[in-house]
Amino acid sequence: MYLRKIEGPRAVTLPNGLVMTRADLPDPNTRRWVASRKASVVRGVLYGLISQADALVLYGLSDEEFKGWVAAVAEHGEDALKATAVKKYRQL
Repeated sequence: MYLRKIEGPRAVTLPNGLVMTRADLPDPNTRRWVASRKASVVRGVLYGLISQADALVLYGLSDEEFKGWVAAVAEHGEDALKATAVKKYRQL
C-alpha cells in the first residue's frame, strides 16, 4: 500500500477521545456547505490536522468566511453553523 507524502499529521485525537483523520474532512470539490462539513473543517484546523492556509486554498474559502465559522462555533457551538439558525445566533 502506498501512502502519499503529506505535511502534518495524518490523524489527530480530539478532546472527546475520537480520532479525526484527513479522510474525515470534506471533499475539496464541496459546493454545498452543511453544518457538519463546516464543523469538520473547523475541527481539523483547530486541532492541527490541516493548516488554516491549506484549508482556505483547498476549499476556496475566504479568510473572513472561515473566521466567521470559528467564531460561531466558539461562541454558540456547532449548531450556530446551520443556515436555519442565522437569526437565532448571528444577530447584530
